[in-house]
Amino acid sequence: MGLANGEIGWFSPDPRTIIPIDTFHVPHGLGRVLRKGLFEIRVNSAFEKVMRACSERRETWITESIIASYCNLHRSGFAHSVEAWRDGNLAGGLYGVSIGAAFFGESMFHRVTDASKVALHALVERLRARRFLLLDTQWTTSHLQKFGAVEIPRARYLRLLAQALAAPSSFA
Repeated sequence: MGLANGEIGWFSPDPRTIIPIDTFHVPHGLGRVLRKGLFEIRVNSAFEKVMRACSERRETWITESIIASYCNLHRSGFAHSVEAWRDGNLAGGLYGVSIGAAFFGESMFHRVTDASKVALHALVERLRARRFLLLDTQWTTSHLQKFGAVEIPRARYLRLLAQALAAPSSFA
């Protein structure tokens, strides 16, 4: 995370929050939105735009050095964005890092109601299709709890992480 003094900090919370991929919960309202097909999903078509949109808040840890670092990870095939587009405009999305069968969600945003939720659903569908084992969100928020996010102790997280890193998978 980018810190106020310009340095980059590393955090490993205990407990750690994950969204179990196999039990991802689709809230009723999101199900309705998905059935309407209001959004076009794209992957990796606007990575830096997604990052910059995620950083557009009063307080943010997404500094210019973080953006540059993640754009390098994107060019190297490790960082990815899932985007929800509506009427040709970027309406919402998320980004994160993929290693092995683990996806580390970093941040999400929306400009249109439900767009980030649709992007999260699309991410989970992609992870399921590619047999990913871990969707890490680091910390719990009330928003993520609606989708089944749970806190787990560090020891369990590290076991899941080791399995996911050892498993062959590809986000692309």
